[in-house]
Amino acid sequence: MARVLVGVTGGVAAIKVPHLLRLLRGAGHEVRVLATPRALEFVTPLSLAVAAGSEVATEEAWFRPEGGALHIELARWAEVVLVAPATADALAKAALGLADDLLSATLLAGARRVAWAPAMNEAMWLAPQTQAHVERLKALGHAVFGPGYGPLAAVGEGEGWGRMLEPEELLERLNALLTPKDLEGLRLLVSAGPTREYLDPVRFLSNPSSGRQGYAVAEAARDRGAEVVLVSGPTCLPDPWGVEVVRVESALEMRQAILERFAWAEAVVMAAAVADYRPKEVLRDKEPKAAEAKTLHLVPNPDILKELGEQKGNKVLVGFAMETQEGLERAKGKLQRKNLDLIVLNWVSREGVGFGSPENEVVLLLRDGQVLALPRMAKRQVADRILDFVRTFWKA
Repeated sequence: MARVLVGVTGGVAAIKVPHLLRLLRGAGHEVRVLATPRALEFVTPLSLAVAAGSEVATEEAWFRPEGGALHIELARWAEVVLVAPATADALAKAALGLADDLLSATLLAGARRVAWAPAMNEAMWLAPQTQAHVERLKALGHAVFGPGYGPLAAVGEGEGWGRMLEPEELLERLNALLTPKDLEGLRLLVSAGPTREYLDPVRFLSNPSSGRQGYAVAEAARDRGAEVVLVSGPTCLPDPWGVEVVRVESALEMRQAILERFAWAEAVVMAAAVADYRPKEVLRDKEPKAAEAKTLHLVPNPDILKELGEQKGNKVLVGFAMETQEGLERAKGKLQRKNLDLIVLNWVSREGVGFGSPENEVVLLLRDGQVLALPRMAKRQVADRILDFVRTFWKA
């Protein structure tokens, strides 16, 4: 976790900053906050101080009677400065190297890492001057989070680009910025979620997979510097930022999407719960309900993982084995048959883990015979453990 200085400038989005500060502290970061005079027209010093758990730095306390200078102290204390919301004026001052207020002086005084969360009217954001300032800051190594698209603050402006990203996404992006980039240069292909095998236009066969584990792998790899393509079956999860997402429904569609991108990838993590079977015939129209029993004729779907194993070459290939009881020997057999480097065994029938849960409890089986049982943990933590081995195989 890091020492985070949040710089608040004078935009309507400043009212969201107390929530952002609480999220940062909840994630384990040590937080201080600096507010410009205009920012304090939107949010009070007390609300910021309570949320940050520390006194708010303001212009009035810039220079100390004993000779200290607050901008120097803050620049040296902070491991990262997050300016949220960041106005066009704040961006311009930093890009031009001005230092006529506490925030701009702190940034110029040697802040180690700086991230911006722009918030302004779309016309101001798209202005050539603002875009030039943003490019200058990026060239200096600063990160820019957003802005997003949505309703603008001024009455009658409708929707547009310029909204500050929501506090939850800012926290996610900041954590990504702080994550060591040990997978930089890796091209990773990930599959996630269930597939749907339609019987007719409104009925299908599927499973309860939420896609959380595969999405966690994609997000963790992105944060660690990899270039990621996520092939996702139907889920309720939003597309992860910074990841190319390919949406599919059926096993055949997933197979096509995976094979089309397989040559590009250096590593593949097949976390999707792909249906083993599909109906032999798909009806064009909905079949009316009938009282008598109905027999479904099913045919096997292609074994995507086996196909990948047959042509993997030097690629890293990770599969999943979902069992409802002890399946260690079956997982070992699958590891060998499908030419995998690693297989992740999990028992979906265990309470509180697996399908739909934010946690998982898995066993990792490696190609060299190692078996590593992980305790119950968040799926994001499981993802990082999987990626640790992906990195080892990739670097080998």
